[in-house]
Amino acid sequence: MANAMVRAAFDQGQVPTVACFNQATTDLGLDLDALVAALQKFVDSYVVPVWGTPAKLERSTGFLPGAWAVVFLDTADAPGALAYHDLTPDGFPLSKVFVKTILDAKSSLSTATSHELVEMLVDPAINLWSTGPDGAAVYAYESADPVEEESFMLDGIAMTDFVYPSYFETFRKPGSTKFDHLEKVNRPFQLLRGGYQIVFKNGKVTQVFGSKAKGLRFRREDRRGHRSESRRQLIADKRCKRVGGIYLHDGRCRSKAQAAKL
Repeated sequence: MANAMVRAAFDQGQVPTVACFNQATTDLGLDLDALVAALQKFVDSYVVPVWGTPAKLERSTGFLPGAWAVVFLDTADAPGALAYHDLTPDGFPLSKVFVKTILDAKSSLSTATSHELVEMLVDPAINLWSTGPDGAAVYAYESADPVEEESFMLDGIAMTDFVYPSYFETFRKPGSTKFDHLEKVNRPFQLLRGGYQIVFKNGKVTQVFGSKAKGLRFRREDRRGHRSESRRQLIADKRCKRVGGIYLHDGRCRSKAQAAKL
């Protein structure tokens, strides 16, 4: 049977192991061991003091029993790429980094990887939402999207900027506290020019962009396998269940009998 979407709380109160392995044929352009070491320092020294989400990263050749994972793939079209769903074979969180897609766009692979990692640690089930400036909407609890395209160097390797919990607290006054690591955000829910926010309103998931140029770039991207698409799928999954169906990774709502044949 094809995998139905699953959502749960993961390893609360524990320190998860995150297996980091490469299935891409495209040259990463940097040493994977050095990247994993920088990511570990990024988590320990920058993310944990703010978000309280520790993790032990481990270089591996594949999935590890009971571990979360970050996997490097060429593109969403690469053979077997879409077989990597939202979860590992053991049912734990999984982030996918599409190497060729990122490098073809002249973007930083390490920044993109740290972006996926911090967002997976803060919201591993991709199901947290926050109230915000529009009382009729809720906003995705994504810790790097609003400051996407901003980065800093760590041991010579670029890491993503990320927002702080205060970013989602509408009672905060502009300039009253630190809203992101690089201190480029001045108020709650502010979008930098290269950032965006996923919004759920009136039964629909949409995006708000920090600039027109960002919106144009975003719409040209292949978003398959990204967290933004997983959020869309989660909403569709809930609607499908209301009519007794199962929402599968092919993007269709099927009856249980149909799903069992796949």
